[in-house]
Amino acid sequence: MKRPTIGLGRLLGIRIELDYSWFLVFALLTWSLATGYYTQSLPGTPALGTWGLGALSAVLLFGSVLLHELGHALVARRDHVPVRRITLFLFGGVAELGAEPAGPLAELRIALAGPAVSLALAVLFAVLQALAGPTPLRALFALLASINGTLALFNLLPGYPLDGGRVVRAALWGLTHDVARATRVAARLGQGIAYLFVMLGAWEILLGNLGGLWLALIGWFLAGAASAQVTQQRLHDLLAGHRVAEAMSRDYTAIPGDRTLQQLVDEEVLGRTQRCFMVEQDGETLGLLTLHDITAVPRSAWPSTSAAQAMRPAALLRTTSPDADLWLALEAMQRDGVNQLPVLADHHTLGLLSRDGVITFLRTRRKLGA
Repeated sequence: MKRPTIGLGRLLGIRIELDYSWFLVFALLTWSLATGYYTQSLPGTPALGTWGLGALSAVLLFGSVLLHELGHALVARRDHVPVRRITLFLFGGVAELGAEPAGPLAELRIALAGPAVSLALAVLFAVLQALAGPTPLRALFALLASINGTLALFNLLPGYPLDGGRVVRAALWGLTHDVARATRVAARLGQGIAYLFVMLGAWEILLGNLGGLWLALIGWFLAGAASAQVTQQRLHDLLAGHRVAEAMSRDYTAIPGDRTLQQLVDEEVLGRTQRCFMVEQDGETLGLLTLHDITAVPRSAWPSTSAAQAMRPAALLRTTSPDADLWLALEAMQRDGVNQLPVLADHHTLGLLSRDGVITFLRTRRKLGA
């Protein structure tokens, strides 16, 4: 399920979201810059001034990260790759793409777009620093030039999910014509770099430098992201070539639209532990009703609320067909944060595809030695 975030609106048509972890790093950055960098760079400046510059720097830093990710997103969109959202979080940001690039060249363009934006920002702030003269703005621009330059170089390290890892993936994809193999190699490189960061961070901490904690945390995050990519690629390989019909459940509960929620809870939810219902009328699917939809209705209204009133109408549902690619259907479920997809044909329900159903399908194949 997708983590809860704060929506900030849209920028150039792309949804921008803020993870709650951002507030933690914003506070830490503000404190660190106010009591460290600005206190040393601008001796004699009142505390209110250094704290104000620290907060402004933290905001502009994340603004730079947003522009970095926007570079990825705009080039992806130019290459006809859908962009779901850009999310800012504890360790920076991520542009979430809705599909794989069409080929290695598109992957290369998308990967290099972010570092190119960061390098351009580093040059811009360096010029502003030279023009600012001996003012507090000079210290601000010097910091932003250094951070953006570091951001560009750091992201070019050759390990997935860093941009340099995507460059490696694009190169291997072009050489081998095997995107799965290229992804696995790039992710393994990413794991190696991440573990190196963790070890270096731990060594710095042992030497008394608490700044190594950040290095270790970044390494831990990168290791998790690279491992997740390896797992996702392995799952993709296992599901490749299979159809929804192979993993869907044909055993589902259909109910009439006029059945009340109280009846459902008493007879189906509490009596048979059912959590998901297809609402049908004369053999045609009207919608989907889940336990979440039921609990969204006040308990006092259950006796007078029908399933048709509480359900999600079929026209608004994400559905799939029995012949659809199983991996793409699972991706759609993960993207939308749902646990099941109705499987329809000619407006008639054939079954339900669930995450549990996919896991059961894989376990059965493993037991059979397939």
